[in-house]
Amino acid sequence: MTDLDEIRQTLEKTMMPHELEEAMPLIEEIQRLKREKNAVVLGHNYMTPAVFYGCSDFIGDSLGLARKAADTEADIILFNGVHFMAETASILNPDKKVLIADPEAGCSLAESITGADVRAMKAQYPGVPVVTYVNCSAEVKAETDICCTSANALKVIESLPDDTILFLPDAYLAKNMQLQTKKKLIPYEKGKCMVHEQYTGEDIAYFRKQFDDLLVIAHPECDTDVTQASDFSGSTSQMEGFIARSSNKNVLLVTECSMADNLRSVFPDRMFVGTCHTCPHMKKITLRKVRDALLFEQFEVRVPEDIRVRAVKSVERMIAIG
Repeated sequence: MTDLDEIRQTLEKTMMPHELEEAMPLIEEIQRLKREKNAVVLGHNYMTPAVFYGCSDFIGDSLGLARKAADTEADIILFNGVHFMAETASILNPDKKVLIADPEAGCSLAESITGADVRAMKAQYPGVPVVTYVNCSAEVKAETDICCTSANALKVIESLPDDTILFLPDAYLAKNMQLQTKKKLIPYEKGKCMVHEQYTGEDIAYFRKQFDDLLVIAHPECDTDVTQASDFSGSTSQMEGFIARSSNKNVLLVTECSMADNLRSVFPDRMFVGTCHTCPHMKKITLRKVRDALLFEQFEVRVPEDIRVRAVKSVERMIAIG
């Protein structure tokens, strides 16, 4: 989205007038810098509306953005998301400059596991293939047979001929996938998302009592008591598709709260309700930091080549499955 009038009209649906007036000069500067530097900006669904709609060339979930990163011909890629996402873009684009607006934007899942942890599990279960959720570091991807996202996790699992699979690092995603496959998944119990682990099945029951005709959509990083109490569980992009196919007036999104903020512009006829659990890492990305990252071409994310050449195989296999 590059037309400033269109951006303003979109943001008017979710931002207060004084917030919008403060944001627009930065958005205009970011758009100019993108043109001057042949830069492309990728925006994850958990960005604030100002960042999500104000400066992103492509928006979506981690799988969709990984595809865009693989296909871009831009000289600079700025990934508005968390560090592992920028690393993935760098893995796929070793000859491009990949930036992140704040290098401290991390991820509790990615920080829960190391390459050494994966090697230890592989030693414990020799010959068992490793499927790793893309929410992990490059060194973990390098120890992995194939990555997956929440959008294609089941498809990746079913693509392997093996009956037993090491599934890392999200313990709750592993539990949710185990309910959908006959294969045996061996999870990594320490990995959980600091946002999604806060939701409970009791939350769902409470909101169903408050709102008639409530459509409940949960992210599969939530525990199974949440996903089984919901009407649908899927990735952030799959959530949007499910809402589009439904007719429910009231929608509860059981995920990071900026997802609902951004979808209010897409579905102005729906009422998004619920608690607001925020990812402190995603919220480190602000318009001013995005501007500075482009202006000074700072906070480059580069994966060491020996790790990259091993990690790219698992990422490319994930993208090929779709």
